[in-house]
Amino acid sequence: MPDLLEFEEPVGVLIKEIEALSMLPQTAERQRAIQTLRDRAASIRAEIFQHLTPWQRVLVARHTARPTTLDYIDRLCTGFLPLHGDRRFADDKAIVCGLAFFRGEPVFVVGHQKGGADTKEKIIRNFGYARPEGYRKALRVMEMAAKFKRPILVFIDTPAAYPGIESEERGVAEAIAVNLREMVMLDTPVIVTVCGEGGSGGALGLAIGDRVLMQEFAVYSVIPPEGCAAILWRDAGKKVEAAAALKITAPDLLELGVIDEIVPEPVGGAHNDPEAATTLVGDAIARHLADVAALGGEARLNARYEKFRRMGREGQAFVEDAPRTEPMEPRATE
Repeated sequence: MPDLLEFEEPVGVLIKEIEALSMLPQTAERQRAIQTLRDRAASIRAEIFQHLTPWQRVLVARHTARPTTLDYIDRLCTGFLPLHGDRRFADDKAIVCGLAFFRGEPVFVVGHQKGGADTKEKIIRNFGYARPEGYRKALRVMEMAAKFKRPILVFIDTPAAYPGIESEERGVAEAIAVNLREMVMLDTPVIVTVCGEGGSGGALGLAIGDRVLMQEFAVYSVIPPEGCAAILWRDAGKKVEAAAALKITAPDLLELGVIDEIVPEPVGGAHNDPEAATTLVGDAIARHLADVAALGGEARLNARYEKFRRMGREGQAFVEDAPRTEPMEPRATE
């Protein structure tokens, strides 16, 4: 079982009872009791996940056992051939790229890679914080996909772009900006899936596509809640309030027009049943890819452009009706 989150404590109590009964000699009566407890645990978990707060969704999106980009590639694709390097500086392991077959069709795959539950792997992947060379590598591979008329599947899962000084020295803002410009004009289908944490420009630098899908318990925002709270209230402890104010959940973003579809997750989140989560993601990608591929090149590019141009207009009324959260007054300088 994946580690339980703090709000799943009622489920944890039942799981301990199940484990205790499972260690005893098994009888028909005990097996019935175990099954009853399992059914009750599933029912309670389903009820909990139907009423998650925005901050609780952030915790689910960050769960260490949540499937990563490479997990989805391994389960959804065959013949994956990774491509490395931006041909300018280095290979950024926080972004993975390559060729593969998706349900028999040749595609290119690009996505952030946090590193899963293994600490050593997380360090190698820089916890999913991509540097400029990562975005330049991704663009190089996506331009190759456009050259050979292959669809691009993008997976978003990053807290943000890496904010270190070496990242700034090598032009991370410029690299992201160039990606935004060039991805709008890529003459090939692009399907984006926010599968975990979509944070800041680090996420947006790969997230321009014909369709933007989002898993039910993923989050997608201009800034992580902790950073927002530190700026507005000078207190990272206000992260719960910040998460609610940012409108970072899939239902909020669907209403704002930022995403095109919410991909449902198994009860308890994708980490609770990765195989079922992968099937749901794969079906959604296949459906949207077929729709987009049926469009001609010019029609597809025009539709992509209009999609991002109308986001603010669609969400204006929603934002105006949202409750206001007043930031802290600025301190007087000494």
